[in-house]
Amino acid sequence: MLIGIMSDSHDNLVNIKKAVALFNDKKVGLVIHCGDFVSPFIAQEFEKLDMQLVGVFGNNDGDKPYLLERFAKIGELHQDPFEINIADRKIVIMHQPKFIEELIACDRYDAVIYGHTHKIDIRKDKSLTINPGETGGWLTGKSSVVILDTQTLSPQLVYL
Repeated sequence: MLIGIMSDSHDNLVNIKKAVALFNDKKVGLVIHCGDFVSPFIAQEFEKLDMQLVGVFGNNDGDKPYLLERFAKIGELHQDPFEINIADRKIVIMHQPKFIEELIACDRYDAVIYGHTHKIDIRKDKSLTINPGETGGWLTGKSSVVILDTQTLSPQLVYL
């Protein structure tokens, strides 16, 4: 199964549209968002996904009740950290990288996925660690996502 991974979209509708189009084109089975959607109005672009979305809230997601309402038909939003089993893989999703080294070292997860820093981080230790960078592109000027093959645990970084 392919999973689309994104984070820190920060209301950038242009780049969200690009990410949604890529995920639909690649026929990913699920999209993971690591937080900082920011405003509920962006749900209008995520509604165009052909698959479900699972996400966690970020520190800039202020109107959580309305985000939950707007994303109810798109997928699920949770407080972080959030554990999920996908295609026989145990994955933990979070926004801020609190206790990240401990989560990687505990050997409990196949993948530890996070956001917040706007910096790409893809490495294999005891767990595969992924920060897809920022989809919004506001801080670095680069918009990126990751496509993860759950069978091989092979991540592919994609610039939008």
